Amino acid sequence: MNEEKMSMTEGTVWKNLVRFAIPLLLGNLFQQLYNAVDSLVVGNFCGNEALAAVSSSGSMQHLLIGFFQGVFIGASVIISRCFGAKDKEGMDEAIHTTVVFAFVMGVILTILGVLFTPTILEWMGTPENVMPNSVTYFRIYCMGLLGMVLYNTTNGIFNALGDSKHPLYYLIISSVTNAVLDVIFVGAFNMGVAGAALATTIGQFLSAILGLIHLMSGRFVVQIKISKLHVNLKILKQVFLLGLPSGVQNSVNAIANLVVQSNINAFGDLAMGGCGSYSKIQGFVFIPILSMSLALTTYVGQNMGANRPDRVKTGIRQGMMISVVMAEIFGVFVFIFAPQLVGMFSQDPAVIAFGVQQARVESLFFFLLAITHTCAGTLRGAGKTMIPMAVTLGAWCVLRIVYIEGLVSIIPDINVVFSAYPVTWTASSLLLLWFVKRQNWDENTLKVAKSV
Repeated sequence: MNEEKMSMTEGTVWKNLVRFAIPLLLGNLFQQLYNAVDSLVVGNFCGNEALAAVSSSGSMQHLLIGFFQGVFIGASVIISRCFGAKDKEGMDEAIHTTVVFAFVMGVILTILGVLFTPTILEWMGTPENVMPNSVTYFRIYCMGLLGMVLYNTTNGIFNALGDSKHPLYYLIISSVTNAVLDVIFVGAFNMGVAGAALATTIGQFLSAILGLIHLMSGRFVVQIKISKLHVNLKILKQVFLLGLPSGVQNSVNAIANLVVQSNINAFGDLAMGGCGSYSKIQGFVFIPILSMSLALTTYVGQNMGANRPDRVKTGIRQGMMISVVMAEIFGVFVFIFAPQLVGMFSQDPAVIAFGVQQARVESLFFFLLAITHTCAGTLRGAGKTMIPMAVTLGAWCVLRIVYIEGLVSIIPDINVVFSAYPVTWTASSLLLLWFVKRQNWDENTLKVAKSV
């Protein structure tokens, strides 16, 4: 593989975006399948309480890994900018610094997750009948967080350099492994939620190991060498300056979602199972949205590094149009076929009813999510990570919490919780559109630190 094959600074804009986004889309699809398999197998083999336990841990998973995923966006921006500017020294320093930081943070995250699982689940208001399974599932899941962090790190390095195919290959292998082990551990060995969590943990480490092996092989445009692993403090500072806003954003958003989950938990384990099942379906719809957002982050970073603001402007318009159209097509599909989709996770009519209820309230507004994420991805690629952080914290955290806590006390209806999503998506999309329009795309201010 060579640099020319990974460059997004030349050629037809929409073709570059689509060509790069398709492997991301497929990768996110397998990632979502990866996450959904646990719920599918557990829901069909172990019953509603076990399904609720697996479903309720989703928000907490995002809280634990979201911060570091956001921080690694800063590394991705630096690496893609160096690649566009053909700064191999800066690229090499950024990659080795990022890998060391990821390993250390992954270990810390694993320890904290294992130790504080019961306390966190209690904070979420997890019902007593669900708590034992929730603790078991989430504690074992946390044992694989180092693998999850390292996979996302290698994935970010590949994507920053324009290679979205290799992460896809490794995720496919990992997802298939997870699915097979789920059936064996849960279906054949009757290990319950512990078996589902163990299958996920093994899959996470497998994908991370495969990515690291390739990056260390010397067959890529960069090569990770153990002897060169160190921390460049100047670059680490830039990683934090660019990535910390996204990390804070992810964590606080996850905390806001914990508030949402706590309100759903108050309606019982049937609501938890139904809404958790819908969240898996919704995750599939987010795939094209998130894929185009990631594609724009890399695209904008490389083209600003190459001083091509004309291509940046064209990419924003075309990327947003593609994302909005895809999101709304999938939204209409979910609205129509919600009963059948939720029914794949549980045969209980009450569980299905809760999931369908949420789908019918939210699904026709997915185009707002497309606008929000494409604008956020664009601004992050330009190094303007504070803007999406401020907007989403205001709209998805403060406004969402105030909206739910204020209205649920007056109208104790779960539809109030569901309606908070389209309301806050509207606010974030309008604000981020305004910031993108105000951005000076001829400005190129990001300077990459050299090694000391």
